[in-house]
Amino acid sequence: MQPILSMEADILSIIKLTHGGGGRESDILIKDVFIKNFFNDILNEMEDAAVLDLEIHNRGKLAFTTDSFIVKPIFFPGGDIGRLAVCGTVNDLLMRGATPLYLSVSFIIEEGFDYNELEKISASMAEACREAKVKIVAGDTKVVEKGAADGIFINTSGIGIIPEGVNISIRNAKPGDVVIISGTIGDHGIAVMTKREGLEFQVPVNSDVAPLIDMVSNLLELKEAIKVLRDPTRGGVAEVLHEIALGSGVGIEIYEECLPINKSVAAACSLLGFDCLELANEGKIMAVVSKEKAEQALDIIKASPYGEKAAIIGQVNDSGMVTIRTAFNVSRMIARPTGEALPRIC
Repeated sequence: MQPILSMEADILSIIKLTHGGGGRESDILIKDVFIKNFFNDILNEMEDAAVLDLEIHNRGKLAFTTDSFIVKPIFFPGGDIGRLAVCGTVNDLLMRGATPLYLSVSFIIEEGFDYNELEKISASMAEACREAKVKIVAGDTKVVEKGAADGIFINTSGIGIIPEGVNISIRNAKPGDVVIISGTIGDHGIAVMTKREGLEFQVPVNSDVAPLIDMVSNLLELKEAIKVLRDPTRGGVAEVLHEIALGSGVGIEIYEECLPINKSVAAACSLLGFDCLELANEGKIMAVVSKEKAEQALDIIKASPYGEKAAIIGQVNDSGMVTIRTAFNVSRMIARPTGEALPRIC
């Protein structure tokens, strides 16, 4: 299907209020940008709701998630708001052991937004969908007055199927289980912050934003050995540790010397006073795994292109506390984050 173009579409350089009015210009925008990039037989029907034939996806429970993305700046090293929206939604489904299938997307666009930037965001989303093996099958577009949306906001929802026998939950951790992280921490938070503030480091930091479908699919072959999966986004590793401890009624201790941290991220945290444990990540998983299968799980994660620097970072205990054992063999409490270290991060 060729995109529908017109003289008006050719000369457009900014988003206008009329693009959200539901008329001819809305139709041009939808077909010229969104249908072109998200092209599939379900979305192309352009009905008020998508009809999805779930019978073809075997049996299993349905997983559903929704999220909104308001990152600033919208383009940052290693990604943009569009890739972030797709990957964030896909990864939330994966954290319950679901196979992601379909997404919806809603754009809230400020009047005056650059038309070409919207096209770049849309194309980025389409590429992320291809990598994640999902389809965007429904959507909506609203345009608001200048000054009302700070550029663009994106809301996404996603559904997936949880195969029979898969039970991934924050309530499954038991004393003796092992905690694994799939790579370096804090990359996304520092990448966005440095772009926002115009800072530079000798070794640039790129966001880790990525869909983790292959990594998780392979991990699930270990079946009941995989207890908990979480993506440490807002609040970072520290928040996830507390969520697991509270959800399962356990304690967790991690080991400072085992934490994988990029040197530039560590330098930025030292310079600016950030705790890397509280910085957002958008392409990492934290997995709680039975001790017997921990090394096997680590090997599976490392085999993924997004998991080369994975590491075992701690163990579940019955203390009821979240602690870190320092390089001096001293154990101290990890405080639960009480706010966002960096606002407008995802």
